[in-house]
Amino acid sequence: MIGFIGSVFSPWYGWSGRATPSNHCCINVVTSGLNGRFTMTDRGTAALRQSRDSLTVGPSQMHWTGRELVIEINEWGALPMVAPVRGRIVLTPAAITAAEVALTPDGHHLWRPFAPIADIEVDLGPGTRWSGHGYFDANSGTRPLEQDFRFWTWGRFPLRDRTVCFYDAIRRDGSTLALGVQIDKSGQVHEIAPPPLTPMRRSLWALRRESRADAGFTPRQTLSLLDAPFYARALVETRIDGETSLGMHEALDLTRFRQPVLKPMLAVRVPRRRGWAFPD
Repeated sequence: MIGFIGSVFSPWYGWSGRATPSNHCCINVVTSGLNGRFTMTDRGTAALRQSRDSLTVGPSQMHWTGRELVIEINEWGALPMVAPVRGRIVLTPAAITAAEVALTPDGHHLWRPFAPIADIEVDLGPGTRWSGHGYFDANSGTRPLEQDFRFWTWGRFPLRDRTVCFYDAIRRDGSTLALGVQIDKSGQVHEIAPPPLTPMRRSLWALRRESRADAGFTPRQTLSLLDAPFYARALVETRIDGETSLGMHEALDLTRFRQPVLKPMLAVRVPRRRGWAFPD
C-alpha cells in the first residue's frame, strides 16, 4: 500500500496541472490472487488531515505509535472488483534508518528508506490475512517523475543477515543511476557495488524489466502483483553473493506514462472524489 499526497499516477492530478498536491491524495492498496483488488481513489483537500505522527485520507489512516506503523484501511476496490477493502496493517520496523538518497543530482527527487527490515501483519478480511517480511520507504519530489526519468527499476531483497536494495534509472538527460545499498538489523545503511544488471522476462504488457543478480544468474518472476501498461510489480527471485532471495521488484516506464492515451485509461481505475466531511 502507498499513501500519496500529490498522487503522481492520478490522471486527475495530471489534468489539474499539479498545482495543489493536497487536492489529489489517496491511499492505494493492491491485493493479488483471484479476488485481487485495487484501490486508488483520488480525493480532495477536504479529505486530508496530517499531524506529526499520522496521515488521514478520507476514511483511511496511518499512524506511527513510536514503535509500529498502524494502517487502518477503509476503501472500495476499482473496476472490475468493486468491493470493500477494509482492515488493518501493522508494520514493526527492526530499526529506523537515517538514510536519504537524491535520485537526481539536483535533489528534486528523494528516496527515504525508513525501515527496509520489518515485520508485518496484514488483515484485510478472509483470504487476505498473513504475516511476514515488511518494508517501509518514501519518495518525494518537486517535479513530475516523467519530467526527469525515462525508466527505472527498484528491488528490495532480504538476505540472511541484512537486506539489499537496488535503484537503477535512466534519466531524461541520458545520465543513469545505479545504486546499491545494504541495511543491517540495527538500521545501519552502507552503499555497495551492485552485482550485474540482468534482463528479465518482460511483463504481460511487454514492459522491459531487469534486476541485479550474481553473474550467470537470471532473475525470475515468481508472482505478478500488479501489471499495467507502464508499471509492473512482482515477487522476484534473484541471487546475491551466492544467496538466493525472494524480494519485491518494480519496473516503471515513464516514457510510456507520458503518452496522453494512458490518462483516460487510468481514469477508469482511479475515480475522483472531491468532497469529504469528517465526523465531528
